[in-house]
Amino acid sequence: MQLLTVQDVAQRLNVSVRQVWKLNASGQIPKPVRVARSVRWRATDLAEWIEMRCPPRDQFNAAKVARVQR
Repeated sequence: MQLLTVQDVAQRLNVSVRQVWKLNASGQIPKPVRVARSVRWRATDLAEWIEMRCPPRDQFNAAKVARVQR
């Protein structure tokens, strides 16, 4: 599992690091995971989120759950 830093996420989304934190705080991007005291995003989650056309976090999570239940 590849984990991305905030800088990696910003680069992939073509936004600033500050914007990534704003998107996270407002629930617009997939939820990050904590690794010790670091915050990282799963590369697979970010790729799926982009493929789904960047829905809000709650819709993204609901779609993931529905996909698992099939």
